[in-house]
Amino acid sequence: RDIAAARRAWDASKQMIEACRGPDPAYDMVILDELNIVLRYDSLPLDEVVAYLRDKPEMLHVVVTGRNAKEPLVEAADLVTEMTMIKHPFRSGVRAQKGIEF
Repeated sequence: RDIAAARRAWDASKQMIEACRGPDPAYDMVILDELNIVLRYDSLPLDEVVAYLRDKPEMLHVVVTGRNAKEPLVEAADLVTEMTMIKHPFRSGVRAQKGIEF
């Protein structure tokens, strides 16, 4: 079930990226939220994702989020940022929030 959902999301993401080819791109930026988690659990083939992102339109910014980025994706990236949690509502007893943590 998760693998099928990951595939559907990846296919939709590729459609968005394809809409950025040509003289009038549909987007300046595409955010692939939690893609690193999908790749961590092998729900999509890493080599397929890296190869596709290497071939993205030159002026399109693609942001990939999630923990534990795999090294081939890090190597392919133009910019890699590691964030550190300073404060989080979870520490005050607030449960995971839809649209934020999932």
